[in-house]
Amino acid sequence: MPLQPTSSRLRGPRWSRRAILASAGLLVAGGAALAQTAADSAYPQRAVTLIVPYPAGGANDAIGRLVGQKLAEAVGQPVIIDNRPGAGTTIGTALAAKAPADGYTLVLGSLASHAVGPHLIAKAGYDPVRDFAPVGLIGTAPIIATVPKDSKYATLKALVDDAKAHPGEVMYGSAGNGSPLHLAGELFNQDANVKMVHVPYKGGNAHTLDLIGGRLAVIFDTSTAAMPMIRGDKIRALAVAAPARLPELPNVPTFAEAGYPKFEVNGWYALYAPAKTPQPVVARLSAELGKIMALPDVQEKLRGFAVRPAYGSPQELAKFTQSEYAKYGQVIKSASITVD
Repeated sequence: MPLQPTSSRLRGPRWSRRAILASAGLLVAGGAALAQTAADSAYPQRAVTLIVPYPAGGANDAIGRLVGQKLAEAVGQPVIIDNRPGAGTTIGTALAAKAPADGYTLVLGSLASHAVGPHLIAKAGYDPVRDFAPVGLIGTAPIIATVPKDSKYATLKALVDDAKAHPGEVMYGSAGNGSPLHLAGELFNQDANVKMVHVPYKGGNAHTLDLIGGRLAVIFDTSTAAMPMIRGDKIRALAVAAPARLPELPNVPTFAEAGYPKFEVNGWYALYAPAKTPQPVVARLSAELGKIMALPDVQEKLRGFAVRPAYGSPQELAKFTQSEYAKYGQVIKSASITVD
């Protein structure tokens, strides 16, 4: 028989079963963490899906496709555009919120999806702050007060004076109850202390057609939607909700210049991933988006959509999202806005 040690100093450490299992668990966890880190650093290893909660065609879709194309070039993997419109952008956005948090599903967020929709749709299916990992802002589209080409209102002051002289008679249109255009109109009602009447339409461009035809007095529309009509000389701009005059509209004053410095309403676009997406993946996406936003051709194309290029860190976008969500929640509550 082999000799047995007679001194306790010669014996090895006595390991309990629990200690052995715990040590094994730590080794497994450490290995998994290393594997995850390696996987994150190699991201992406396959195609990425970018959900665009708008119909194919139009400026909103074009912005998503522009970012998707440039992101694909940057990361060396295809970026597939998945158009999922409906319910004021909440259908596609909810789908993104429920996707695996692995960086392979992203969503083009906006004022509609991350500041307005969840306040109005009880079963939107997501919380814009809790359920997403912000990646970065893409750009902003300032609101423009637009009137028919032959409108009697030459200035914003003339519109306000008429609305005050005839409360409840001046009508502004929007794409529907609770739409960003509706909320912009309500905010202006509050800022100017007037009572213009909201006329909601069922989406599409019917509200714009009625503005062109003179059946509406004014629409507070995003620059993305309004600029093609302004460039086509079909409607006129009275004021823009931007810090400075737009280069495309050098003769159109800002709302501040027109006497309403508090009216700062913008449509906006941003990139989000599902919450709990690994931080290294979010950091990679954010870094690539920052480079993309600095490209001259991207800036030129965004300006062509009347979008002002903008970029911020994930932390800045997180604060911005919280601020916008709270701001429009208050507007919706104070004006008792509901959807049909």
